Amino acid sequence: MSKKDNGTSLILAYLNEKNRPYSAQDVFCNLQKQHGLGKTAVVKAMELLALEGKIKEKTYGKQKIYFADQAQFKDVNDADLKAMDCQISELIAEAQSLTQSCRQLDAELKELNSSLTTEEMMSEIQELKAECSEYRARLEKIKSATNHVTPEEKEKVYKERTVYVKEWKKRKRLASDMINAILEGYPKSKKEFLDEVGVETDEDCKVVVPSN
Repeated sequence: MSKKDNGTSLILAYLNEKNRPYSAQDVFCNLQKQHGLGKTAVVKAMELLALEGKIKEKTYGKQKIYFADQAQFKDVNDADLKAMDCQISELIAEAQSLTQSCRQLDAELKELNSSLTTEEMMSEIQELKAECSEYRARLEKIKSATNHVTPEEKEKVYKERTVYVKEWKKRKRLASDMINAILEGYPKSKKEFLDEVGVETDEDCKVVVPSN
């Protein structure tokens, strides 16, 4: 493209090839990136082409629309139009089919990308086998043990625990009542009293009475 040409031949060829209406802004956006045309140059070139009669110009309100001179194209009869319509329908159907195939392939690709590789699967299998072997060894050790606790012994332990917890709560309550009674006539704080008599509370030992 020569400097004197200012893009007119390129724009003329583009409009004839596309054979559809465009504004100067449309042509600028479509050709600027590839050919580096400036917007002012595009506007002047299209106005010049219209003035020379090489393209047609229509004004809609404040916007000008440009399109190829239709006189240069041969007439199309009804049969040709129907053939084109059929071809368009076939191409649309083919495009839809390809789009669907692309979607299916994308879904399969995402699934494959999220799946483990063969090496990763083999490594995980080995880890699981080692874990299973460890559990089997522990199970065999438990089965071979001779110091199993019988249900009767277990029940006895639970009953004893209940008795001890009940007694613990009872004694804790009695001790608390006694301390509170003494503190009514004691001039210092509760903490100072406990330190003085050498009493350690459950809280000092960081133990909690079981709820049951």
